[in-house]
Amino acid sequence: MSSLTEAGFWESSGAEDGIESGSGAKGPSSDSLASFSGDTGQLSVPLRRVLVQLLLGPVVDGRRHPVLWNHLLQDEAVVRSRLHEMFLELVVDRQQSVAFTRQVVSDDLDVPVLLRRAPLTFLESALLLFIRKRLTQADVDGERAVVDRNEIIDFLQTYERSGNSDKSRFDRQLSSAIEKARKLNWLSSLKNSEDRFEVSPTLKLLFTAEHIQALTKTYEDVLNHMSTDAASDGDNEVED
Repeated sequence: MSSLTEAGFWESSGAEDGIESGSGAKGPSSDSLASFSGDTGQLSVPLRRVLVQLLLGPVVDGRRHPVLWNHLLQDEAVVRSRLHEMFLELVVDRQQSVAFTRQVVSDDLDVPVLLRRAPLTFLESALLLFIRKRLTQADVDGERAVVDRNEIIDFLQTYERSGNSDKSRFDRQLSSAIEKARKLNWLSSLKNSEDRFEVSPTLKLLFTAEHIQALTKTYEDVLNHMSTDAASDGDNEVED
């Protein structure tokens, strides 16, 4: 199952709104270069906020961070150059209004790894598969990709082992998987509803069709194995 555990993703610190608004900031205007005593930085405060959001991850989202998004587009070359100095690549999708970073990969250089990776559990990867497929179907139908908590739980429960004696633990794992997807901004709660979510279009950039095909094959094998085990258990009970 290496294909499930090798993937890693930015974990957000939850500070995006403060970065976007600059709430509580005092001192020079946002266009000033000097932002604190002894500051030797050469970027404006707005561009520094863009870089911080990209480093915190997982994305700069034009819908959630319109101010940051506009500054990013205005000075994309500068942001890209600064990220290259840290061996990071800037990925910008104007159609989806999102931007994020990737680790530079080079055959000619031993590149230090800066990105903090967030390995996925089995159920978190299963949830990723579910919402990524929902996003694909929504694109075909020309609709927003929306799922509710019960749909997610129904899908993930197919991976609960037969005869599981610790139901409460499995339920906690389900809730944790959903919360992880929200933390990584794969899912965002719809207005006035904590149990209905929109799937982030960013997933199309992060996980290609090839990634999803590999995940699908792995999880189909898991389900087939579980079905075989359940059938064997049933046979044993009859024989007894």
